[in-house]
Amino acid sequence: MGGGIAPGRPRRSLDLTWLLAVLWIFAGTSAHAGDKPRARLLGVPFDGTPGPLNAITDVGAVEVGYTTLISGEGPLKVGTGPVRTGVTAILPRGHYDTLDKPVFAAGFSLNGNGEMTGMEWIEEGGFLEGPVMLTNTHSVGTVRDAVIKWRVAHGAADATGYWWSLPVVAETYDGYLNDVNGFHVKDEHVFHAIDSAAPGPVAEGAVGGGTGMICYEFKGGTGTASRRLDAKAGGYTVGVLVQANCGLRKQLTVAGVPVGREINVPAVWSEETGSIIIVVATDAPLLPHQLKRLARRATIGLARTGSVSGNGSGDIFLAFSTANRDAAGTEGTAKIEMLPNDRINPLFEATVQATEEAIINALVAAEPMTGRDGHRVPALPHDELRQVLRKYGRLKD
Repeated sequence: MGGGIAPGRPRRSLDLTWLLAVLWIFAGTSAHAGDKPRARLLGVPFDGTPGPLNAITDVGAVEVGYTTLISGEGPLKVGTGPVRTGVTAILPRGHYDTLDKPVFAAGFSLNGNGEMTGMEWIEEGGFLEGPVMLTNTHSVGTVRDAVIKWRVAHGAADATGYWWSLPVVAETYDGYLNDVNGFHVKDEHVFHAIDSAAPGPVAEGAVGGGTGMICYEFKGGTGTASRRLDAKAGGYTVGVLVQANCGLRKQLTVAGVPVGREINVPAVWSEETGSIIIVVATDAPLLPHQLKRLARRATIGLARTGSVSGNGSGDIFLAFSTANRDAAGTEGTAKIEMLPNDRINPLFEATVQATEEAIINALVAAEPMTGRDGHRVPALPHDELRQVLRKYGRLKD
């Protein structure tokens, strides 16, 4: 995506639409970062050193925004609810440069029973152009089209005079709790998620696209974490954000402990189901082929939490680098930096560690939720989690 944006927040030329977005966000449904517990605060031991926020926004310029939609209860009435869904927006270079300054990127599909639009051009051209959006399965088209409308409203044609967009929109399925066929995600919700994106602490649990998600048969959703390398390894940062909706109870592993087998809470599923989207950001100067290697390492972090990536799972990962700011220029020869492959191992390790912690953070932050037809999903009980970790000698008091 080419075109320019004035410094600071983008102009809101769709004022009426934006106002409708605000009205659609029900009171009490948009959790704020900092008001939810995190796994480290419960004493869960993790390897590696996190950034100051322990979030994807520790990677400079990255911003995250949400629209969370929660309304109604009782029997499902398609088109009315209950509604348990939303949209997450990740802006790789914030509002100022996300359209003008594409980032090197690459994707990896561990199991492809899912969707991430725009991946063909990323694989071909090596750049992510615009935001990354996360939502529910049946809202992918709406979100994709809305991103194009947002881009037209806030930018201009590219340097060659063309208007074109191939937005990146990924999904996981929330139909157990949400009226997924009611198509409750609208344009204004997408605009709000993008326009409200900000640096700083990131809300977790049942927020944004993760609102109606289930992870290891506990309430899941959005989680994030980061790792900062030491100076000898370059001092780079890796940040991860997940939309976690995968796994069976018996599979759940926390800090190497079979937590899911130790906690006696009624199960939700009878067989492997669900999906997970993992977005990896870094400020290390990596090229697309190296970022694909980073995206693959998210698989190991997911496996550490117990997932086997079943047949019905859409486990799709995307990695991008905020380095090489001017690599997508249209004139002359682009000058780029690349970290030698012999120095990439610390970034692999950081990706694995941050992915594992982001998934556990999603579980820890989530609260019990009752959705359509009275379907209830329990939260991971914190006291029992600590008891199990203590039993196996893994609690960090």
